[in-house]
Amino acid sequence: MLFAKPLAELIAELEKLPGVGPKSAQRLAYHLLRVPDHEASKLASSILNAKEKLRFCVRCQNISEQDECEICKDVRRDKTVVCVVGEPRDIVAIERINDYRGQYHVLHGLISPVDNIFPEQLRIRELLERFHHEPLEEVIVATNPTIEGDSTALYLAKLLKPVGLKVTRIAHGMPVGGELDYADSATLLSAIEYRREM
Repeated sequence: MLFAKPLAELIAELEKLPGVGPKSAQRLAYHLLRVPDHEASKLASSILNAKEKLRFCVRCQNISEQDECEICKDVRRDKTVVCVVGEPRDIVAIERINDYRGQYHVLHGLISPVDNIFPEQLRIRELLERFHHEPLEEVIVATNPTIEGDSTALYLAKLLKPVGLKVTRIAHGMPVGGELDYADSATLLSAIEYRREM
């Protein structure tokens, strides 16, 4: 056995985090063992506190401390436009450009049959329900320009266009295979401004 059991368990849990491989998990585990107890306790407490207090917004499915998130509560937002994103972190990326004033909807994933992720597992039903209660005119599909993002965008366009909604897709500026949360503000602004109808 290379590691003491508690250390091996810590490394195994850290490896479950996205983007953390075996070497990174080991580095993080050793770092956490070196920090003072109060810092380790603060990290553990922050994780538990976030898990306990955060939920999904009843309208847009963004992460929120209340039933409705701050963006959905903002009366200055354009209620006729909704930007559909894959993950909550994509909202943060778009909000950084400080120019988009519509609403959002978070799918919590993208269609990926290879990973056993199908439309039924995403928050698409919640998106469709919004059209019965909100004066929506346009849906901007802002999924990552990847195979999964494009598949999800096409699926949404096939669902939404027949009900008379204008469906657009972010265009210029986003590199193929890129991810929204890594894009700079100018690139995202260009992608939003030059979106195209699907």
